[in-house]
Amino acid sequence: MRPRPRLLIIIDSISAVILLVSMGMVVFYAPVERDMGMVQKIFYFHVAAGWSGMLGFLFAAVAGFVHLCTDERRWDVLGLASVEIGMLFALINVVTGSIWARPIWNAWWTWDPRLTTVTIMLLIYAAYFMLRSGIEDPHRRARFASVYTIIGFLSVPLTFYSARLFRTIHPIVIGASPLTESTQFGAARAFDMSPRMLQTFLFSLLAFSLVFTSLLWHRVRLGRLAEEVELLKLETEE
Repeated sequence: MRPRPRLLIIIDSISAVILLVSMGMVVFYAPVERDMGMVQKIFYFHVAAGWSGMLGFLFAAVAGFVHLCTDERRWDVLGLASVEIGMLFALINVVTGSIWARPIWNAWWTWDPRLTTVTIMLLIYAAYFMLRSGIEDPHRRARFASVYTIIGFLSVPLTFYSARLFRTIHPIVIGASPLTESTQFGAARAFDMSPRMLQTFLFSLLAFSLVFTSLLWHRVRLGRLAEEVELLKLETEE
């Protein structure tokens, strides 16, 4: 395998350091939220993971569109890598959300509109891998996958806006109004962030974005190697 580019090594190092600093800020710098207590601190990782997951699905849709326009296989490699990394962060988002919900909602899971749309989104992208595995021809597989990522991305904004479009117990942080409403479970739908909370939140978004970039670059490099192997196998069979 080709050696890592110098820029990738730098990004790996910076993302590791910033992630550790982010964890330190969450534990020691960000204040404890008045109503939810210590469990609220998982919010910084929960939202940042959700942001990174949606970023991965956005990259996949853009890569799919460019592939349909150019028919270059490298964009299909990027699309596959983006979906895989996006699914990883989306699952982290769901797991951390369940951990957060247990003491607040007194339930690990409830079919709230936000959680329902997240489930639909995950199932859509899980089916993406089934689609790819069911098509042997690389060219046809790439084109079908590209169209799928573009259509599948419609589930992403639906998931993001579901807490704003429907009656939900899921807390609204980004663009939320001051605390005015409580849910039937006693959990607040919205809360204002103090300056230190906001700083920690933004730093967590930066940390997860850098980790996302690092993982995506590594996965693309691995995908290109896998593509070369696949092309060699096809040439051998011919």
